[in-house]
Amino acid sequence: MKVADVENVPDAFREQLHDDGIEELYPPQAAAVEAGVTRGENVVASVPTASGKTLVAQLAMLSKVAEGGTALYIVPLRALASEKAEEFRAFEAFGVDVGVSTGNYEGTSEWLAEKDVVVATSEKVDSLVRNNASWLGNVSCVVADEVHLVDDRERGPTLEVTLAKLRQLTSDLQVVALSATVGNAEVVAEWLDAELVDSDWRPIELKKGVHYGSALHFEDDSQVEVRPRSGEKPEAALVRDALEDGGSSLVFVNSRRNAEAAARRLGETVRPFLTDDEAARCEELAAEIRDVSDTETSDDLADAVANGAAFHHAGLASEHRSIVEDAFRDRTLKAVSATPTLAAGVNTPARRVVVRDWQRYTGSGMEPLPVLEVHQMMGRAGRPGLDPYGEAVLLAKSHEDLDVLFEDYVRADPEKLRSKLVAEPALRMHVLSTVASGFARSRTALVEFLRETLYAVQEEDPQRLESLLDDVIRYLEQNDFVTRDGDELAATGLGHTVSRLYLDPMSAAAIVDGLKAADGKPSALGLYQLVSRTPDMYQLYLKSGDREQYTEEFYEREQEFLGAAPSEFEDARFEDWLSALKTARLMEDWASELDEDTITTRYGVGPGDVRGKTETAEWLLGAAESLATELDLGGDVVVGVREARKRVQDGVKEELLDLVGVREVGRKRARRLFDAGIETRADLREAPKATVLAALGGKEKTAETILENAGRQDASMADVSVDDAPEEVAAAAASSGGSGGSASGDGDDGDDDQQASLGDF
Repeated sequence: MKVADVENVPDAFREQLHDDGIEELYPPQAAAVEAGVTRGENVVASVPTASGKTLVAQLAMLSKVAEGGTALYIVPLRALASEKAEEFRAFEAFGVDVGVSTGNYEGTSEWLAEKDVVVATSEKVDSLVRNNASWLGNVSCVVADEVHLVDDRERGPTLEVTLAKLRQLTSDLQVVALSATVGNAEVVAEWLDAELVDSDWRPIELKKGVHYGSALHFEDDSQVEVRPRSGEKPEAALVRDALEDGGSSLVFVNSRRNAEAAARRLGETVRPFLTDDEAARCEELAAEIRDVSDTETSDDLADAVANGAAFHHAGLASEHRSIVEDAFRDRTLKAVSATPTLAAGVNTPARRVVVRDWQRYTGSGMEPLPVLEVHQMMGRAGRPGLDPYGEAVLLAKSHEDLDVLFEDYVRADPEKLRSKLVAEPALRMHVLSTVASGFARSRTALVEFLRETLYAVQEEDPQRLESLLDDVIRYLEQNDFVTRDGDELAATGLGHTVSRLYLDPMSAAAIVDGLKAADGKPSALGLYQLVSRTPDMYQLYLKSGDREQYTEEFYEREQEFLGAAPSEFEDARFEDWLSALKTARLMEDWASELDEDTITTRYGVGPGDVRGKTETAEWLLGAAESLATELDLGGDVVVGVREARKRVQDGVKEELLDLVGVREVGRKRARRLFDAGIETRADLREAPKATVLAALGGKEKTAETILENAGRQDASMADVSVDDAPEEVAAAAASSGGSGGSASGDGDDGDDDQQASLGDF
């Protein structure tokens, strides 16, 4: 089908496609058009990666925008939201306004009402529904990207419920669901009352196979020799073989440690293939990575990148991941070793994908990966327009493995999707939000609403759903989140607050109980341990020797904990309590200004983990402050929670809270200013400029910006010299590496700004 023959699409978009060299649709795209995607019909497109799903979405969205409607594009990850928003901003050339929203789960983001296309995560859309964002009623087309993630225990229920609510909000809403190839796409289509486009077509050939011994065995029974050299691992041989043909490689492994070790080895393989220009660019990227964080993880990543390779996992800071993804997309980096998280994330194609580890540890031993997950990894192989083909390879260690891998992965169909809505945390959250947001005001209405979900389509026993629902209603009623009068249900003031804050009701119950037990102003550690006990916080694991250490700390600081602690003889509960204490101690270390490298080493985590823990704690403590205010628990409790939240947000002791409230003053700058005798925002307005300049390492532009942000009228550093500062301040500045000159107002200035990942928030 020619692009010119597609109806209801703006002419300007046709011209853009023409300018991009797109004159004819791929077969799956043509099938979606024939199914009515540009006529407002619901469509489920279950097709392989790189087969043009995004264009199907664009055709649907722009046809609705041309009619005066609003399109909503839902993605599972923040990084993917940013990528898609950037891609869709090309529409602004012909008058289509694009907005993106991923954070702040408490607002309604009314500014999005002015946008024609909105990109958001499913959690953000769910929060908008909970907060009754009025503009959602104007949405005429919703696209659900990666809809196969309804099968995911963490993300799936939110996407499922959100789609059900959006369909209830707008009776004639067009739903376009984009999915990887799955075993039961027809069930998703049935749920969404949609036409199904189910295809295995790809624009370039994907060769799938298994490497064993010295050969690559493909599914068509052909073989290619790829013989590892002496001392060379099979994955390195496969990367080298791809490089010899000008291709890049993506190697999937089962753990962070394996990803890092593989990247070190792959760097040795890649380095000889880099041109001088590529090697210089890799060195520049390595320097950027070192500036993100002063941790061992950052240094290890930089060392690998300098050789043209990298690793990618959830322990990296988001800046790390962005640098790696961008450099791999433009083929500056030739090989990346990654955990499976990358397979479901942003667009990172490679000539060859190597699935080295097809098993992972689950807590009860090594288990094979799901077929769908492996197929998602394989789908990263081959980029249209750049690669002549893609290759996806699993590694076998024995002839038996060779046969098993062909049978279980290469030739196997992916698993069928199953709704995870009735997992207890999900049902708790979504039943409360459905009542609080007015979608259901009775048990009967709740049952009717839940019958619009994928779970209801798949569940053969309707009584099971009602039984689970009654259990959840009883829990919410017992914890004062809802009231029940016969069949009628209503959210209490507390229930409305919990729903608005996007909390798991069990987290809210734990926080409320803990705050009520506070005697006066709670300590920061007590609050950090309290929020670490909630289901919304992923606790750190207790490693060998940790139980003894944290048991000792438990008894030393027992008076600080909020709520009744379990007995040491209640093994499972006590271990959970100690895991929460370990997690809280990480936060306390961060809020006590311990440097990031020491924290990551002490707790065996990456900079991304520190970021994740502190951001989650900040959110939960913000929720705790709202709950304490709602329940009128007293000023000491509210103040204690607020201070603990600010400290973990900024990574500072209590004495620096006023200073870090000034824009551009992070934890390190605040400490240097404080040590120079400048302890408050008011002091910044009055202190000798030479003292300020010296404390900030002699960076004139930085000093001027900070003084302006503090409200100082005469912020200019003209004719100001560090030499005029008190001797001890000037000496401290010299020892920190500061020197004269200027830096951009929001730029980095040497040692002071190796805090970019966490210290200057």
